Amino acid sequence: MGGVLIGFGIIGFVILVGWLLARFRIVDQEGRLVLNRTSFFAASPALLFTVLSEADVGLLFSSVLAVALIAFVAVALIYAVVARIWFTRDPSRIAIAATATGYSNINNIGLPVAIYVIGDASFVGPMLLLQLLLLAPALLATLDILTAGRASVSRILTQPLRNPMLIASALGALVSALEIELPAPVLAPLEILGGAAVPLMLLAFGISLSGDRPLQPGSGRKEVALAVLLKSLVMPVVAFALARFAFGLDEQLVYACTVMAALPSAQNMYQYALRYDRATLITRDIVLLTTFGSLPVMLLIAWLLGPA
Repeated sequence: MGGVLIGFGIIGFVILVGWLLARFRIVDQEGRLVLNRTSFFAASPALLFTVLSEADVGLLFSSVLAVALIAFVAVALIYAVVARIWFTRDPSRIAIAATATGYSNINNIGLPVAIYVIGDASFVGPMLLLQLLLLAPALLATLDILTAGRASVSRILTQPLRNPMLIASALGALVSALEIELPAPVLAPLEILGGAAVPLMLLAFGISLSGDRPLQPGSGRKEVALAVLLKSLVMPVVAFALARFAFGLDEQLVYACTVMAALPSAQNMYQYALRYDRATLITRDIVLLTTFGSLPVMLLIAWLLGPA
């Protein structure tokens, strides 16, 4: 438990530094974008490639992925049914908010949590593949049909090819599966570059927290509350039950599945909402509030399930 608390302390401190940089106007939101892009296009792909190229990914691509997928479907369906009955009849609004309810922030929060809390960054790669190869294209196709009456097949199919983290994860998993041993001159620069990924992501995330005011009047507060409840509490419980009782995973994998399910909603859900001009305020508040709510939930999970 002490190691887990240290991990959370490391993550929280770097996020706090980012927030202070923004609070005292040392770095503005444009600076945040530079940090985020540097991590997204260079440092994080290098880190994911080096980690997955040396990991045993066979186990992760079976039961762990099944737990993540079923947990996502469960909370998204619950949200969609409840929202349809009590809140709105707009199918595109329901689609984007339901997806945000289960779509986790693997990029900015998942990677640091996997490294410092779970102790194994290889969990991130399969989750990225699941979300970017299956869940994101499904959402984009749905929104295309609902808003334009037809789906842009080419844009949906090529969307994963524009994500360097996904490409790096797939290549790293391929190297591991083929048991290719990369020479040190190849790995060394990637390891140096990958070492910058987590600090850059956490600093950028801390900067992004400055100035947001959630739950403004008329912003769909009840829908936000439902989504936050499902993402922060129900999804980890579902993942735990599946991992422990349905799939019979060992304690470390049960812990990892539960922690990863407790991650906040991904920020790119807000980008999709902006792109289609649907449920933008709801999605923004889901992302923000699940981000704040995820820390105590993950601390509770670490206390109950984590290593001593």
